[in-house]
Amino acid sequence: MDAATGAATAEIDVHPATVDRWPDVELLLGGDGPDRGCWCQPWRGLGRRPGEPRLSRPEMLRSEMAGGPPPPGYVAYLGGEPVGWCGVSMRTATPRLDHSRVIPAIDTQPVWVIGCFRIRVGYRRRGVARALLAAVVRAARDAAAPGVEAYPVDPGGRRIDTGFAYVGLVSMFDAAGFARVLLTDARSAGLPRWLVRLDFEPEARVARARR
Repeated sequence: MDAATGAATAEIDVHPATVDRWPDVELLLGGDGPDRGCWCQPWRGLGRRPGEPRLSRPEMLRSEMAGGPPPPGYVAYLGGEPVGWCGVSMRTATPRLDHSRVIPAIDTQPVWVIGCFRIRVGYRRRGVARALLAAVVRAARDAAAPGVEAYPVDPGGRRIDTGFAYVGLVSMFDAAGFARVLLTDARSAGLPRWLVRLDFEPEARVARARR
């Protein structure tokens, strides 16, 4: 990390996505309008429960802010301006991911999972994603989670479109101490996605190594 990037990262504040921060979340995720865009929902697979009214994706995300931990995401600020989003969940509470055939579960630990990053245009390559990752790891430790998992791509040194890099780059997770556990069958930009894990409990690493 160069000095300029380090300085930028030091100025970034990260907070859980709570209802009182909804206007900032709308700014980050609602660029395509309230009825368009993913609103950090497709990878979760949290369908409507029987008897409940059908909610729009923004409404679903807002309702998720009342639950947790973990919160459904974290918001990064630079100079008080919302500049980045990181979508978070617990694997065992995320149906689409927990039952995925292309990103298989490596154990039954209720690890926190990082589903995506979204950085505002004009604020990329300024350490925002790294600051978000560090904040999620700290929060997971504080919440006594067994670890954090993610599914980034490895571009092999070549640049890829930011739209495909929303899952994160494996090099960022390498630098944060995550282990590359499994090369999955999932793809982004035609590249395979790694399952990476940062275990907080040493026995979890030992148990996995014996499998």
